[in-house]
Amino acid sequence: MTFRKFAFNNVVRNKRLYAAYFLSSMFTVMVFFTFGIFAFHPSLAGNEMNASVKTGMNISAGIIYVFSFFFILYSMSSFLNTRKREFGLLMIQGMSVRQLRRMVFLENMLIGFFATIGGILLGLVFSKFILLIAENVLVMEAPLNFYFPIHALLITFGSFTLLFFFISLFVSYILRSRKLIDLIKGNKKSKGEPKANIFLTILAALLIGSGYAVALNVEGVAVIAVMLPVIIVVIIGTYLFFTQLSVYFIRKLKKNENLFWRKTNMILFSDLSFRMKDNARTFFMVAIVSTVAFSAIGTLFGFQSFITANMNTNHPYTFSSYSPVNQEQHEVEFINDTLKKENIESIHDETLLRYYEINQNTVLITKQSEFNRFAKLLGEDTIDIQPGEVKVVEFKKSKFGHTEKLLEQTISLTSGETLIPEGVISSRALPTLASYYVVSDQDFERLPNPIREEYYHVWQVTKGEKNTLSASKKILEALPDYEFYSRDYMIHEVNKYYGLVLFVGLFIGIVFFVSAGSFLYFRLYADLDEDKQKFRSIAKIGLSEKELKTVLTKQTAILFFTPIVVALVHGAVALTALSHFFYYDITKVAVSVLGVFLLIQIVYFYIVRFFYTKQIKAVL
Repeated sequence: MTFRKFAFNNVVRNKRLYAAYFLSSMFTVMVFFTFGIFAFHPSLAGNEMNASVKTGMNISAGIIYVFSFFFILYSMSSFLNTRKREFGLLMIQGMSVRQLRRMVFLENMLIGFFATIGGILLGLVFSKFILLIAENVLVMEAPLNFYFPIHALLITFGSFTLLFFFISLFVSYILRSRKLIDLIKGNKKSKGEPKANIFLTILAALLIGSGYAVALNVEGVAVIAVMLPVIIVVIIGTYLFFTQLSVYFIRKLKKNENLFWRKTNMILFSDLSFRMKDNARTFFMVAIVSTVAFSAIGTLFGFQSFITANMNTNHPYTFSSYSPVNQEQHEVEFINDTLKKENIESIHDETLLRYYEINQNTVLITKQSEFNRFAKLLGEDTIDIQPGEVKVVEFKKSKFGHTEKLLEQTISLTSGETLIPEGVISSRALPTLASYYVVSDQDFERLPNPIREEYYHVWQVTKGEKNTLSASKKILEALPDYEFYSRDYMIHEVNKYYGLVLFVGLFIGIVFFVSAGSFLYFRLYADLDEDKQKFRSIAKIGLSEKELKTVLTKQTAILFFTPIVVALVHGAVALTALSHFFYYDITKVAVSVLGVFLLIQIVYFYIVRFFYTKQIKAVL
């Protein structure tokens, strides 16, 4: 048997342990290759939008590539820790350090080669499906047809071959520094009972609690100001939570005799503090990586929801038009003719907006009948204003209306009377985000000459909503942007540009989350041989199969869900802080994003638990 054959057999014999590493690496290659397919797509050339998409894809591919390096390096280090005893035995039998390094190098390159080939093939198989998704998410004007991505294939293969090569060299260098006695002992060194430092335990609770308190109580731009300090404090607190607070909490549980001696809890708690201490760094890494994934995707979806909701709120009418007095009739006729040709039926209304100078400020003033007509069109409540009264109207949810300033001013009539504003009305009836005045029809006729006038027309579509985009494009080709506004068209344009960010962020978030799950898988199977010996010994003194399954389920659940629950709480706090920054409730978005990730983790848990339990039962 040749040395290369020996290295190949080592990979095959350890396929259980290498499976997650191989699949995770293959998935990472597939994602990178998919980005390459987009970046070099023939349709992504020419206009500014497509150039932005191409640039975004290239940057994202770089982020994934850098993250892949550290992810694969960590994964390989986990494998080496589980095989230390095996390496020690090989060295006793005559294998030199140089041969050991060469064996590990060949093993890693072998896995890397097939993971790269597998990722590329998988990317090719699903490329058409992914292109269809991207075409809809990115709201592309031209279709993203399938093509054979030679450039993406060569760059992916070359990049990941180079990546696995350097990681293999680095890992081989680490092996060289190992002493034979350390390799033989493996993980059997006496560790002693883990103990928690009471000061660091209290500090962990204080850091996380204070970070949460600040994040949940600030609003507006203050959220940005405190973001970096809060992140640093919570990260430090999270590390201390897994290394100190969790150990302290478990020791307290073990001292509770009613709980400790109940059923199989003694077996569970006996080495739980050891597991928490040994896996603290892995838990910390998984919690932080998962929090980044949750927060990034939640922020992207939340921001999109915020923009869309604001556009719907600020522009309640399907179409609106501002027209100079001398051009008003021609433009309105053109818009009506275009809507008719597109088979769009709508309710049309108009008013003459008049702006007056009050204390050196330009303010819109309208009369009660005009305001009520537009309020009815939106289904809002009408108002009743008597002569001598004046109300300030502020746009719903707007913080830029200067309402308080208008309440302090007065309106002078040509009759010599002065109107004092009293009361505030919240409405979306007229188009301005700035606050304005509403007076009675009689007082409106006694106002001085306005300093500016313009016609305002609105169309509320009742039939043919599907044709609003094509109608809007035709109208905007003939009229300036500042004279015509289409709510649906503007939302379409925003989604078209924002879709790139959303699509890229979603992919990167998924890569992070899959990597976090892989970390947990590596950590669980790293202790498999030790668990086999432990449960085989316990089974001899009467542990039933049902009790074994209960213990393994609890043990695996703690391993899988402790960092994920911490990440979910971190993500929920982060998204709540985001809602305070925008003054917009994104609870539904946060629950949806976090719920989907939790569901994926639950499915992953049941799959891993099934195979893990099967491995343990096989030795009983």
